[in-house]
Amino acid sequence: MNRKVKDLAKISALSHKAIDQAILVLEDINLDAPKTSAIATIMSQLNLDNKKTLVILPEYNDNVYLSTRNIPNIASTLLADINTYEIMNADVLVFTESAAKILNEEEAA
Repeated sequence: MNRKVKDLAKISALSHKAIDQAILVLEDINLDAPKTSAIATIMSQLNLDNKKTLVILPEYNDNVYLSTRNIPNIASTLLADINTYEIMNADVLVFTESAAKILNEEEAA
């Protein structure tokens, strides 16, 4: 598939999630150390404990990655690496503010 088709599919999948109100934007997640309990608490407060959640980060954050990998229904990925399958496979997409800002700038261009 060429790049334009892939980008269109990604935009379509994001639009579908937006219509279903399955996109959340959070402040940037900054952890001093990898703490699974910190991420679990955040997801619990957002009522996302039992939903398949994809956390989308603007750049690699070792502490967030290590904190999310131990929770079975939560995954984290970089905005640059996101694909249509991951978008559609997740029940809820959680963007950090920085990632959402970058995505908006890319779509505006």
